[in-house]
Amino acid sequence: MGGSSIAGIRSFVAILLPDDVRSALDAEIEQLRPVGRDVSWVARDNIHVTLKFLGHVEPERLDLAVSALARVAATVAGFELAIAGLGAFPSPTRPRVLWAGLTSGADAAATLARSIDGALAAHGFAREDRPFSGHVTLGRVRQPGRDERLAAALAAGARHQFGRLAVDRLALMRSELSPRGARYSIISAWPLLAAPSQGTTTAVAR
Repeated sequence: MGGSSIAGIRSFVAILLPDDVRSALDAEIEQLRPVGRDVSWVARDNIHVTLKFLGHVEPERLDLAVSALARVAATVAGFELAIAGLGAFPSPTRPRVLWAGLTSGADAAATLARSIDGALAAHGFAREDRPFSGHVTLGRVRQPGRDERLAAALAAGARHQFGRLAVDRLALMRSELSPRGARYSIISAWPLLAAPSQGTTTAVAR
């Protein structure tokens, strides 16, 4: 696994997005940047779909997670996923997390997330305490509060299309935090069962 700190390896399970889809989402971030006050925006190379956040995990337990995730990947079929629309948690009028949504394929992503949750729970990882709500995080508001301009921009982007992709693998990621921002790297990745053929990603202009 490589080196780790005493606190363990900060890690998460993700669907990685192709360059064209990340570029489309990054272009949307640039449109939102002037109206989003005090927002920590996600860097283009870090844009992804989180399926489960594991937190800081000791290397021995991470080995168990690798085995569990490999079993999940061998039993779950690949699927097509579309990224579209904008929104915010907990609400667009008082946003904390700004996101792009999952449309076609969202149910398949939720099924995959539940499979991951169950497989990891068998090794002592905490189960999620709320249903999976698939999204792509674009930014986090540092001091949440009512922001009418940002809410209007999110509403205007409700129908924006950012692309489609073939979800054909699952990735366990390492997250290293620094004053310059997060740096993500792949710990392990596995092809999904009967994954769609390569080369089917398509970015869609706004």
